[in-house]
Amino acid sequence: MRNDIVTPGAGELTYEIRNIVNVAEKLQKHGVKINWENIGDPIVKGEVIPTWMKEIVAKEAMNDDTYGYCHTRGVLETREFICGLTNKRGGAQITPDDIIFFNGLGDAIAKVYGNLRHETRVLMPSPTYTTHTLGEAAHALAAPVCYQLRPENNWFPDLDDLRNHVKYNPQISGIMLINPDNPTGMVYPVETLRQIVAIAKEYDLFIIADEVYNNIVYNNEKTVPISDVIGDVPAIAMKGISKELPWPGSRCGWIEVYNGQKDERFKKYINSILNTKMNEVCSTTLPQKTIPAIMSHPEYGNYLAERITRYERMSNITYNFLKDVPGLVVNRTNGAFYMAVAFEKGLLTNRQSLPIDNVEVRELVEGLVNAPGVSPDKRFVYYILAHTGICIVPLSSFNTDLQGFRVTLLEKDDKECERIYQTLAEKIGQYLKS
Repeated sequence: MRNDIVTPGAGELTYEIRNIVNVAEKLQKHGVKINWENIGDPIVKGEVIPTWMKEIVAKEAMNDDTYGYCHTRGVLETREFICGLTNKRGGAQITPDDIIFFNGLGDAIAKVYGNLRHETRVLMPSPTYTTHTLGEAAHALAAPVCYQLRPENNWFPDLDDLRNHVKYNPQISGIMLINPDNPTGMVYPVETLRQIVAIAKEYDLFIIADEVYNNIVYNNEKTVPISDVIGDVPAIAMKGISKELPWPGSRCGWIEVYNGQKDERFKKYINSILNTKMNEVCSTTLPQKTIPAIMSHPEYGNYLAERITRYERMSNITYNFLKDVPGLVVNRTNGAFYMAVAFEKGLLTNRQSLPIDNVEVRELVEGLVNAPGVSPDKRFVYYILAHTGICIVPLSSFNTDLQGFRVTLLEKDDKECERIYQTLAEKIGQYLKS
């Protein structure tokens, strides 16, 4: 091309959760049996959608209006239903006009960050879900600015670090958090949320809270939505049905705006998000129409509780196998369906390996791990993949300097979960000694 047509830094941040799938599929062709512990899709892991839920979707699909455009903000009846869920808790009160639907939270994330001034920064947790850091960095044309989640303290945020970033970086206008967290599975204590809100209020910032896993908590934990502690601070909560129903293929998520009228700059910002959505007319109608009937169905609570109980079992099986492995910092997961594990600093090197009998597989993996700039934990997960078939994700791909890995907790069979993580625990020890 006669001109440079790519944004500076484009392609430097990668989506390793999906990239590793390409490699795993190549290994499958060479006879490697893959255990997919990398991606948070319950459907791929065998989640069976109950008949009553399918019947609701099928009934809506028989209505002609589900084939047409809906309001740009979303289906009014659904927004009214969601308002009822939020307002009955007694925190921030919203109206249907405070809700905007998107084609999944990926769409919402792109528009929420994309409508900020390039100079405006949103402070990110580290580690954090890749789509947020990609979206924020792309709008700013700069590397993410982050506060630290500390593995030695249950992955809770370092509030001193957060405050110092806000205090000494005047371009920071917002703070982002994910609760329950992806990739760590940590659930924010209510007092921690209150302190983050207090910092936002002190420095006149807004908050973005990704709450897509808000109703998936266990091990006697409780999650507090940001609306319940936000007071008069402007905020956006991101929610969706991809994980909770689960219906990831629906691409259906929404934002709830709190205190949207209390600050003129924030009000203008929300209007810009809505105007951007207007260019697409609206988000997909059918999944929106099903939400009230599904979430108010008499079987919904039991169905969600059964799934959460299973995630709790898988969390505890995984934790029990990994917690005693020397060199690992392991915390029990209490929300979502992920667990992030960090290696002690300096433990991983670029010389460690595991034996790979298949020559073609070994050549493929060695070509990948010996490329320039490959992090030690990426090297580790590719050797684990080729040696055991267990597909996990390097922790460094979640915008952190920590070396480690993230696993999902979506296996449905207890015995298979035990086999996978007993194998992983043993092979970590072998890898570190190599």
